[in-house]
Amino acid sequence: METNLQQTDLALCRSAMYEALALGFRPPTSVTFERLISAEQNQALMQIAALLDVNGSNGKSANIAFSVHQLNQCSNLEALEKSYRYLFGFTAHPKVPPYETEYGEEALFQQPQELGDLAGFYSAFGLKMNAFERVDHISCECEFLAFLTRKEAYALEQNDVEMLETTRGAQRLFLKDHLGRFVPAFVKTLSREDPEGFYGRLGNLCRDFTRWECAQFNIPLGSELMRLRPTEWMEEAFTCGLGEELVQISRKAAAAVTAH
Repeated sequence: METNLQQTDLALCRSAMYEALALGFRPPTSVTFERLISAEQNQALMQIAALLDVNGSNGKSANIAFSVHQLNQCSNLEALEKSYRYLFGFTAHPKVPPYETEYGEEALFQQPQELGDLAGFYSAFGLKMNAFERVDHISCECEFLAFLTRKEAYALEQNDVEMLETTRGAQRLFLKDHLGRFVPAFVKTLSREDPEGFYGRLGNLCRDFTRWECAQFNIPLGSELMRLRPTEWMEEAFTCGLGEELVQISRKAAAAVTAH
């Protein structure tokens, strides 16, 4: 039986992994290079990943440490910035949309509800987001789970059973309905566009760790066959008036959340 200390350490390792993913999927800076790619920091993250590998629910290695090691292949920040622009670019329809609600052919008419649900999760824990970020960006979702796992560690340290149940329940539901649902499809798209690059490898890490997380909560991982929402659907939505509803909900969500 695990002690509270062991569970706390595991929660902190999980939080560190979510923080690494959140950082990796943001526009790259020198901090990205230093914390994820530099030899010293990459080695530290590998040690964290190795602890997760040996503490999986099925007793089998999830190869998370190997996926972390693959990140140190990028040569310089300039190459990272170029790759980020190419894949996620600052356009309406990037090659690899990093937004949850862009995945799933049914997502158009569900998008307002999904954005509202995400905003509800964030605001329920007192988090706010700056007005220039979308609540369904993969970086924001990873940052939220980093926050919840840190909160879980605190609850364990304080022996606060109610807080622990609340934070673990929120993690399970958020993984089932959001991050765990779309990550396989997102990573498949990313791997196709950048199979040997930093972001393709970061995607592999995200998939492997998300699979590990879902296994801990005994919930299914989403399908990698989920298709991107056709861009013309959004154009039709604005014609019939739904587009304005999406804009209003996005604004309300943006006013309700920041995952640091």
